Amino acid sequence: MSDKILHECGIAVIRLLKPIEYYKNKYKTPFYATNKLALLMEKQHNRGQDGAGAACIKFDVPPGNPYINRCRSNAAQALDDVIKKINVNFSEVKKNYHEKLDDLVWMKKNVPFIGELFLGHLRYGTYGANGIDSCHPFLRQNNWMTRNLVLAGNFNLTNVDEMFELLVDLGQHPREKADTVTVLEKIGHFLDEENERLFQKFKEEGHSNKEISNLIGENLDIQRILTRSSKEWDGGYVIAGMIGHGDAFVLRDPAGIRPAYYYKDDEIVVVTSERPAIQTAFNVSVDKIKEIKPGYALVIKKNGDVKEYLCKEPIERKSCSFERIYFSRGSDIDIYKERIKLGNAVVPSILKAIDNDCKNTVFSFIPNTAEIAFYGMIKGVEDYLNEVKRSKILKLGKEIENGKLMEILSIRPRVEKVAIKDAKLRTFITDDFSRDELVTHVYDITYGTIRKGVDNLVVIDDSIVRGTTLKRSILKMLDRLGPKKIVIVSSAPQIRYPDCYGIDMAKIGDFAAFKAVIELLHDNNKEDLIEEVYWKCKEQVDLPADKVVNHVKKIYDAFTVEEVSAKMAQMLKPSDINAEVEIIFQTVEDLHKAIPDHLGDWYFTGDYPTPGGNKVVNKAFINFFEGKNERAY
Repeated sequence: MSDKILHECGIAVIRLLKPIEYYKNKYKTPFYATNKLALLMEKQHNRGQDGAGAACIKFDVPPGNPYINRCRSNAAQALDDVIKKINVNFSEVKKNYHEKLDDLVWMKKNVPFIGELFLGHLRYGTYGANGIDSCHPFLRQNNWMTRNLVLAGNFNLTNVDEMFELLVDLGQHPREKADTVTVLEKIGHFLDEENERLFQKFKEEGHSNKEISNLIGENLDIQRILTRSSKEWDGGYVIAGMIGHGDAFVLRDPAGIRPAYYYKDDEIVVVTSERPAIQTAFNVSVDKIKEIKPGYALVIKKNGDVKEYLCKEPIERKSCSFERIYFSRGSDIDIYKERIKLGNAVVPSILKAIDNDCKNTVFSFIPNTAEIAFYGMIKGVEDYLNEVKRSKILKLGKEIENGKLMEILSIRPRVEKVAIKDAKLRTFITDDFSRDELVTHVYDITYGTIRKGVDNLVVIDDSIVRGTTLKRSILKMLDRLGPKKIVIVSSAPQIRYPDCYGIDMAKIGDFAAFKAVIELLHDNNKEDLIEEVYWKCKEQVDLPADKVVNHVKKIYDAFTVEEVSAKMAQMLKPSDINAEVEIIFQTVEDLHKAIPDHLGDWYFTGDYPTPGGNKVVNKAFINFFEGKNERAY
């Protein structure tokens, strides 16, 4: 993606199912779990830029000894910083207590992150600040082991304000209005109630307080806690938690918006946001990995029982299609195939844009995430050219000359790596002003790949959001090669509506497609529609979320997709370039054909999977109309 849209968060959960001695003997290290956690997080590092954190729970630690360890960082290289801090403890043991490395009782008592249950998190903040206190995992502490809660997740709630008020109604005094705190306190409240319920039950049965502590741990009803906690939540979420005595859970939203996968064998249970991370870390085949069902929680009890429990009735499945197009790594077998199909589907529109002139067209891509879609595009062009070659050969009849035949067989797509991304440049562009100044240098070109004034240049990107980099950098850069026409292809449809489930696309006024349709309304003397939609949105501000309608759709209904695309090309084309510019987008219909099991397409269609989405899009339009440069949730 040429525009800088940051990713959502990522999680990693590890639960050892055997004593630590087992892993020390089999894998020759007492740090087996922490090494695997680091690998799982590194393989999902595409999911967090603002911070990282990890936590560990040690089982059956004697009173008076710490049993929860946590490390968080918001440093520039946060994951490296967390791993380094954890490893400092191990390095110290190797240096000063080498003789204790085989004494696992001593190690577990004295060395942080030697335990049985682990939770790792990679954070991108879409709500609130980015300080160290905003980094997951969050910790809710208590002297009762079964009331301690460690929480991290990949989520965004659309109704934070309402959830905040519900906490206040429960008698709590939340320290801030952020969805992470809201979720932590909500689950914590019902965890406390469950503890109290069980305490009274076992007390009435005549058990001592010491006995009751263990009985509560054995009988905590995690399904009940999560069902009650999530009752009013509206949003996309995968929330992972650990309870001090050793139970753990991962809860997924009822529409399946955010992804979660798990693997279990007789040694380990592991949960991640992305499937290939598990495949790589544990060398297992894809068929061994399961997906947590929407609305369910995977519960891992301290006794080792692992089961999915229904916590919130599933609704129509709307798994995020942007996960497949861009955010998740393309090393997943299904995502790879889907991106190939996305690239293949846009070929007819490309051929039309270049008048089927493949001989005088160079095909390329915007690195790096569009590369797989590029392969799909080239496969489609090859299929077209194979038909061209077949037709030409048949026309030769029996008079086939070797030279003519070889000329026909030599027809193939002209493929070049035209754009080169300087990944290192991003790392020192820290403030908005500097980024604007340097954005034109994030990409460079391969000179000599285009015949000036003769060749078309087709370049595929995975999506176009704001179009900022396209206008300021990419088109100017490509024009330096001298093509007669530049065709920019998006493997995703036009991004028209804000996201409110964890991706940083909250301001509708930023979108190139929205700017284009507003410009079209002005061009065609239809400005009244803008104000009409504004007042319709305003009328719904105080309505319950389930009564709200997405009125912003009316803005786009006034024009065809092709008209909006043409206006975008006109608006994004720099005034000082010579080439003709055309922009082609994936159709929503072909998106669904390519990714049939992940139909969450609200960014393109405005069809939000939860009621809160309609409330957010209307508020985003109100903010635009009133000139407020702020988030819609």
